[in-house]
Amino acid sequence: MSLTHLDKKGSVCMVDVSPKPETVREAVARGRITMQPQTFNLIMSGQIKKGDVFTTAKIAGIMAAKNTPFLIPMCHPLNITHVEISFTPLSQENAIEIESQVKIVGRTGVEMEALTAVAVAALTIYDMCKAVDKGMRITDIGLLKKTGGKSGGYVRE
Repeated sequence: MSLTHLDKKGSVCMVDVSPKPETVREAVARGRITMQPQTFNLIMSGQIKKGDVFTTAKIAGIMAAKNTPFLIPMCHPLNITHVEISFTPLSQENAIEIESQVKIVGRTGVEMEALTAVAVAALTIYDMCKAVDKGMRITDIGLLKKTGGKSGGYVRE
């Protein structure tokens, strides 16, 4: 398998997607942030002093998806048509699962945008709660599925 971000000389390059047809593309990514029980309880009871953790993290995740090409050098600027960020509290694990779904009608996929959305939402939760728990861990960020494009679909097993 050849890497598409390398030219014939082995130098990095942005992939030319202009010959590709526009198709509906979607990517779903997931990750989690684990914390102390006290931190989890403060988030769930709305007592974090910096404000509403879930709303702030959701906005940050959406902004991150839309700004991915400013963070990841070879990503194309995209006209994203939809971003959804959801949070699932896991009380037995003192963790919050973060999932993003990003859609586009375009010539390239949105996997990086979905992954970036999850990462930045998790980092935002960390930032808002670090005063009470500097030991939080962000883990398991990965692509769950993607649809559309020449390479077709992917679903993590």
